[in-house]
Amino acid sequence: MKRAKPRKTLSKTVDLLALADIVERFEGKRVVILGDFVADYFQYGEITRVSREAPVLILRHRETRILPGGAANAANNLLALGARVLPVTAVGDDAAGDSLIESFREKKVDVSGIRRAKDHVTPVKTRFLAGWTHTVGQQVLRVDYEPQTPLAAAGRNEIDRLLRARLKNADALAISDYGFGVVTPETARRVAGKKSKYVITLDSRYDLSSYRNAGVSAATPNEAEMEALHHTTIGRNVVELERCGRSTLNNLKLSSLVVTRGKDGMALFQAGRGVVHIPVHGSDQAVDVTGAGDTVLAAYTLGLASGASPLEAAHIANIAGGLVVMKRGTATVSRSELLEEIHKAASGVPS
Repeated sequence: MKRAKPRKTLSKTVDLLALADIVERFEGKRVVILGDFVADYFQYGEITRVSREAPVLILRHRETRILPGGAANAANNLLALGARVLPVTAVGDDAAGDSLIESFREKKVDVSGIRRAKDHVTPVKTRFLAGWTHTVGQQVLRVDYEPQTPLAAAGRNEIDRLLRARLKNADALAISDYGFGVVTPETARRVAGKKSKYVITLDSRYDLSSYRNAGVSAATPNEAEMEALHHTTIGRNVVELERCGRSTLNNLKLSSLVVTRGKDGMALFQAGRGVVHIPVHGSDQAVDVTGAGDTVLAAYTLGLASGASPLEAAHIANIAGGLVVMKRGTATVSRSELLEEIHKAASGVPS
């Protein structure tokens, strides 16, 4: 009688094929995404000469690409991973807002939760990349256009109404707070409440500590955000990382906290359990980290919504993050790509 081959694991407690089973369950999960939608403009061109007006390079424009960024990139990643996405946000009555709405309408997403606000400006991040036709463009400049005033009271009330309506049958709520005023901790407290039947995850660029008692069950900050929050430097100091992580977990009353650490992987904190350090998946030489945090938020949210333990969801998010940083620009990871990578790891095939 032949013995069954042992199932490969990423650690002593995570079964790779179990992760694949969880990812299979991503399909059709209803995820409400609340946050700041950003338009990412990529201006590609060639350096032709130095200007005679000033000591600057002249970039001859070749093409412009517009991609969903910020919370819109998180929404895009949720879609790519198989979720049914219900966006709730506000964009300006401008060309950037038009492009974001149209991009999701083309993907058959219900865009009725995207409010056009005349008193709001759609955030735009414009990256200028220089390179020859057959070479990789290198970013030489980034220009950001940001809202100068917060969303008016009428707009905030409309966001609350749209959010309540979409949460009635949701499996998860993902909050992506880039600090542009669409989402606030008060919004989460008013609408989500302290106890919910759905998973609530959070990625907040500047305001993480303010989400205490906002019903959030899990958060996915990066190491730099943790350093800013605790006014410290972590670097290679694992003891300091664990102090900051444990403090954040307890202060926000979270069930789990994932701290992404770039080439050092991620650290998972759970209430009542020790910290788990997860090595980076794949190469530690990232091609482009633009929007990687959005991918982690999407994968971790779907993992929890699909019945994964925080440890299983963290491993799934780590693999997804490892895939997306090998792509250029604001990118996504599809469910098929994620499954293929998990099965490759299970069979011992190198990434």
